[in-house]
Amino acid sequence: MDLVFSTESLAQAKRYAAWRDAICDVYVHVDVKAEDPSNYEGFIREAQFGAVTVTDILLSHQQISRRRSHLAKLDKDCYYVQFIQSGNINVLQSSAALSTNAGTGALFCASEPYDLQCQGKIRSYYLEIPREAFASRFAKDRAPLSATLSTGQGLGRIAVEFCSMLATQGAPLEAPIRARLGEELMDVLALAFDSAHGEEPLSDQAVQKARLRSVKAWIEDHLCEPDLTVEAIAKGNGISLRYLHALFRLEGTSVSHWVWNRRLERSYDMLLKSGHEAQTLTEIAYRVGFNSSSHFSTTFRRKFGIRPSDVKRGNPA
Repeated sequence: MDLVFSTESLAQAKRYAAWRDAICDVYVHVDVKAEDPSNYEGFIREAQFGAVTVTDILLSHQQISRRRSHLAKLDKDCYYVQFIQSGNINVLQSSAALSTNAGTGALFCASEPYDLQCQGKIRSYYLEIPREAFASRFAKDRAPLSATLSTGQGLGRIAVEFCSMLATQGAPLEAPIRARLGEELMDVLALAFDSAHGEEPLSDQAVQKARLRSVKAWIEDHLCEPDLTVEAIAKGNGISLRYLHALFRLEGTSVSHWVWNRRLERSYDMLLKSGHEAQTLTEIAYRVGFNSSSHFSTTFRRKFGIRPSDVKRGNPA
């Protein structure tokens, strides 16, 4: 993730003032009041996934307030989703008071007044999600203004794992892939919050589909590793081989077929881009996880009906 701001290199006496300015300039127009300004530390790191911004943030004990005066110069019409890794934050919005910690996430709206009461030192992920795009994922009048989400199991845990995976592994991915992952993250979050507060219990298939999205995101991060096996995928996602195969049967395919298909699609994109012109077909084959250029050429032609060399020469048809 890109480092946006950190107090680490600043003199202790200047840290709080610099942090307060950074919050207002970088994050959102708010008032910030620290419990102990003379002993402050914090940082902001972020990565963009299409319309979704994922932020990894360290906060000291403080209160953050967004008032009507800040809304008069509305800069972000979005939701925030807060997944705390350590510490506790009370989120106050409208008539709701949401207590959040490492086991409970929260959703709240940036275009309505709110208060964040940070208890002690906080490490948290914040997701900035466009309000209209996220609300459209709910049934009419079902999109919440603010809500909590249990993150210890089920869809809540899947959402946190997906977010953490994007934060730690997603930044180096190409922009179109990051944008697609951002859309999928919004899908998972909407499903998680809707099921947590909806009237109908969530079906097993809905949970499986959300889990499948999370597994696919993990595979995208490791797609070009030649030793990517189904065993490694299951272990990396904390699930059994049997469950992994069951997830992909939901789409009528196998794990291996999906992996090789994505590798071929990735290689096709690389062949089309001018930045990869200097690379040989063998180099591209190895970069997307193939162990031999002959296997790469054979499977590529079987899928697309043409040779990879034809695409590289600019004759994809």
